[in-house]
Amino acid sequence: MNSTTPIAREGFPFIALSTGLTLLLAISAWQFCSTVLWLMVAFTLSLSLFITFFFRDPERVAPEDVRAVLSPADGKVVVSECVPTSPLGSAALKISIFMSVFDVHVNRTPLSGRVTGIAYDQGRFFDVRDGRASCENERSCILLDAECGVRIAFVQIAGLIARRIVSNVKLGDHMRRGERYGMICFGSRLDVYLPTDVQPLVKIGDRTVAGETVLGRIA
Repeated sequence: MNSTTPIAREGFPFIALSTGLTLLLAISAWQFCSTVLWLMVAFTLSLSLFITFFFRDPERVAPEDVRAVLSPADGKVVVSECVPTSPLGSAALKISIFMSVFDVHVNRTPLSGRVTGIAYDQGRFFDVRDGRASCENERSCILLDAECGVRIAFVQIAGLIARRIVSNVKLGDHMRRGERYGMICFGSRLDVYLPTDVQPLVKIGDRTVAGETVLGRIA
């Protein structure tokens, strides 16, 4: 992921397209003195500004506690419960974070460790607040053997609006806590699966900040 500019590079094509369209409409509006075209310029300019805002990529400072499980996403906690089945192959503590179109969508690694599994499923596009989204929507799951001795999973889930999952991770990669690893475009959800003995430190309705908010702590 991009780490040198305040805008994620995945957003550059969208920003260029909307900005180019705005310029073309502005030139046409000036040439033809058209009120309708100037209104279209105002709309496309607003769209360009929103897209730029959506793809913002601020720096984050991870807490020093290496056993603190960091939130992989900005957003609101919509699920925090133990579930009988999970990508870990056993019962797990599941914490789900809903990202609205106004949240930062760059995703970050919850713990340091090595990637031991990657699974992509091309599914459907339910609203990500729907319970069916975790198992039926398009999703990308990463299994991580953490340096602190546990295995965790985190899953990017596309929603009604989101139609593009970006994950810059390969099998065997070593990931560092809080580093950027991907994003989901235009509204989405991220599920985290942890061992059942992890005590959750967030509850439903809490707001999270990727790479900074602690979801739980490994015993």
